[in-house]
This record gives sequence, structure tokens and C-alpha cells, in this order.
Amino acid sequence: MRQLDTALGLGAVRGPIGRIIKFALYALAVFIFAGPLIALLVSAFGRVTDPTKLSLLPHDLTLDNFQAAVDQGVLRYLANSLIVVGGGLLLQIAVSVSAAYALARKQFPGVRLVMLLILSTMMLPEEILAIPLSLVLADVPIIHINLVGTLAGMIVPVGAWAFAILVMTEFMRDVPIELEEAARLDGAGDLRIFWSVILPVCRPALGVLGIFGFTMIWDQYILPLLVAQDASQFTLALALRSLRADEQVGTGVLIASALLALLPSVVVFLALQRQFMRGLTSGAIKG
Repeated sequence: MRQLDTALGLGAVRGPIGRIIKFALYALAVFIFAGPLIALLVSAFGRVTDPTKLSLLPHDLTLDNFQAAVDQGVLRYLANSLIVVGGGLLLQIAVSVSAAYALARKQFPGVRLVMLLILSTMMLPEEILAIPLSLVLADVPIIHINLVGTLAGMIVPVGAWAFAILVMTEFMRDVPIELEEAARLDGAGDLRIFWSVILPVCRPALGVLGIFGFTMIWDQYILPLLVAQDASQFTLALALRSLRADEQVGTGVLIASALLALLPSVVVFLALQRQFMRGLTSGAIKG
């Protein structure tokens, strides 16, 4: 609390008036940041008659919205999203740590050019890549497989993310070279050093990548829109668009579905928040 007072410039405020000012500012901050979430939570369990008037106070609690959402196939869309984000995140972490190890710990000609090419992909918006990506997924080079209409078509493109490679590369560069040299003196090879020395030290960075990678994949909209060919392949983000366009689906059902789409991100953040904070702190100290 004292740290928050200092950050807000209220450390010198004393007396009853100071306490009132602090309480009012804290209440305002909670209302601004938590108000929409509370309104979403209350409305998901209540009867919404007017979508323009969401309440922060619960009344007429019911599970009818969730039952109607289940009847609309939301659980199937949720399962598709979990499969895509699970497979995509595992692939993304595997690609990121492998590429980062090569870029950070190995010396080879053209390493700066490779890093520049990787970073250049961050400058291209998804809308520009949509058409080329759809053509590639329809006929994957070399193996000539059509991934359109499959969940794999939503997993493979998110496997390589420049942001994740950049974070892991910078973190691995700060790992002391003495650790690697000591492992080599003990007879460890590159694979053993990578698995037993480098990765354990990079656990905070993996926590950061876990949260950002999960959020990035979970919020994907254009990619599922390009790949999915029927409703059975929809992810939850794509299904919310369809539910909103359906006039027969009530606002309460849409809000309940939105709450289900929000919960996994909250759970992942709470599970990885310790590693996330350690990763941010480590980055600040090294910077």
C-alpha cells in the first residue's frame, strides 16, 4: 500500500482528509479497471433485458444463459480453442527456444541478417499476410498438404513468432558463458547443455512467453476465419462473431460466452504470474 501511495504521489498526504482522498482515488481506480469485468460477471449470471444497461449489482441470478450457450455449441468451440492454443503454444515455445539458442549461443555467418529477417515479420500486419497465408495453407510447400479446414491449419502458422524468439534470444545472451564452459568440461554436449543448463535458467522468460503466447493465440480471429470451413471448426473467438450476428441469440447468452472466452486467459495468468513477474524483474535488472 505504501508503494502504491508513493507511485500516486500520495505519500505526503496525512490526516482524515488525506485518507478520504486516498479512498476515493482507490475506489475510482477499482471502478475503472474492475467495473467492466464485474458487469460482465454479473450479467452472465443474470437476466439481461436491455444490453445498454448492464448492472454491477447481482439480481435474478440464473444459469439459463450458460445453458443456452451450451445449446448453441459453445463447449465445442471452447474445445477447439483449447486444442489450438495448446498445440500452438507448445510448438511456439519449441521453435522459440531452439531458434534463440542458435542465435544467442552460436556464431555462424549471417546471424545478424537472420535476426533482421525475423524482426521484419513483426512489421507486417495480419491483414497483409492473410492472402499469402491462405494460399500456403491450401498447398503447404514441399509436403503438399492442404491444411485448410483443419485445426492443424490454425496451429502451424502460430508456431514461429518473432516476439517470442526475440525475448528468448535476449534472455539467453545474458546467461553467463561460464555455466556453459563448466558443463562442457564435464563432458556435456550441446543438447545436454541446452536442456540441463540453459533452459532452467530461462524459466522466467518461459513464463513471459507462456502468458503472451497464450493470449496471442487465444485471441486469433483472422487465422481461424481463413482456415475454418464450417461451424464445427470454429474457435470461440470466431464463434462469438456468429453468435452476435444471430438475432435469435440473446444478449445474456453472448455475455456468458464472452465470460467463458475470458476465463482461460485469467487462469493462465494466475498460474504463471510468479514466473511472469520474475521474467519482467530479470529483464529490468539486466537492462
